[in-house]
Amino acid sequence: MATETVTLEGHIIDSLILAKVLDTILQRRGTFTIKEMHVGATREDASTATIAVHADSTQRLTAILHAVQPHGAVVEHAVDCTLESAPKDGILPDAFYATSHLRTQIRLNHQWLDVDAIEMDLAIRVTLNPPRARTVPMADVKAGDLIVTGRTGVRVFPLERPHERDAFAFMAADVSSERPHHPMIADVAKRMRMIRDNRQKACTDGEAACDPDLGTKVLFVGGPAVIHAGGREALTWLIESGFIHVLFCGNALAAHDMEASLFGTSLGYGLRAGCAVPHGHEHHLRTINRVRNAGSLTHAVESGLIQDGVIASCVRQHVDMVLAGSIRDDGPLPDVITDTRQAQTAMRAALPGVGLALLVATTLHAIATGNCLPAKVPTVCVDINPAVPTKLSDRGSFQSIGLVMDAASFLRQLAQALGWEG
Repeated sequence: MATETVTLEGHIIDSLILAKVLDTILQRRGTFTIKEMHVGATREDASTATIAVHADSTQRLTAILHAVQPHGAVVEHAVDCTLESAPKDGILPDAFYATSHLRTQIRLNHQWLDVDAIEMDLAIRVTLNPPRARTVPMADVKAGDLIVTGRTGVRVFPLERPHERDAFAFMAADVSSERPHHPMIADVAKRMRMIRDNRQKACTDGEAACDPDLGTKVLFVGGPAVIHAGGREALTWLIESGFIHVLFCGNALAAHDMEASLFGTSLGYGLRAGCAVPHGHEHHLRTINRVRNAGSLTHAVESGLIQDGVIASCVRQHVDMVLAGSIRDDGPLPDVITDTRQAQTAMRAALPGVGLALLVATTLHAIATGNCLPAKVPTVCVDINPAVPTKLSDRGSFQSIGLVMDAASFLRQLAQALGWEG
């Protein structure tokens, strides 16, 4: 029998971490012996467990240790991480460590070091003087960069349930069209109020006065169905009221929002008339053309061309907007980033400080954003199609909760919970 001892520390009982580790060992045809255990007496106290993991071969034991690592299991006799130089620009060593979106540390010179800008599916680049570890996308790697390889000397911190029991407390990604939405939306509204208050405190009293764990920004990621389905007014109110601070979208949401401002239509469909209008299919093209002539979204709003709606409110409230393009975009609008790598970089740059992400009626943008977010950021995925929040969860964003409902209903209920009288 091959044996290795691992340790767990933290709120491992009420967060079910200990149960997950033991279950993982058994599922992979190993056995365990709990050598030592200390249980915290109160909710605030941490617990520790020392577990001997047994397997019938070294290969099976290694596989088990790899599987329990994301749950925070650390080999008792830890060694420093291994580093290899990147062989070429944009090429990682074959054995590079692929990150999760959980808080991660590496052991370097006998000291544990936090990995900055944690995100799933990246590598870890290390500098020695001064010692620093940071995630790096494959395409941004330069020849000679020191990259963490293997899994030794790496530890991961699993999510623990927060003290307050709300929609985010259980980090449950279960998706059901029959689940009642009102309690969840009320919890989302509560968190948005807290983040807005935290942001105001940071602005008036300085960053040191606010709660860094809560965050100071709410991210909204939306698709054009937000406009088509009638969620434009509610979303505009949320932005103007200071509840939204970052907007990720594509060419379409912005184009149809401004089409509604100029023509009262979205994709040629009259939003108030409730029917298609003659030659309405041209309206989004004419809108894009006029905004391109203005030079930018900001100039289009400041010149008076676009007077209301989501984009106008974002400009006036200084919301950070990242518009990432796709191959099917008309125009596109002048602010749309058509280079995928540049769009990824812009999205990552906007994420620090985000304390809540709302992913509404968009499949590709929702999954892309979920992949970029640390696991500690509560995420809400809303779509009429249950496959979207399910796919987001399957891609690894297990911290998200899914609501199966149309975008307009969600936004109206959310805005009303925050004081909108529309």
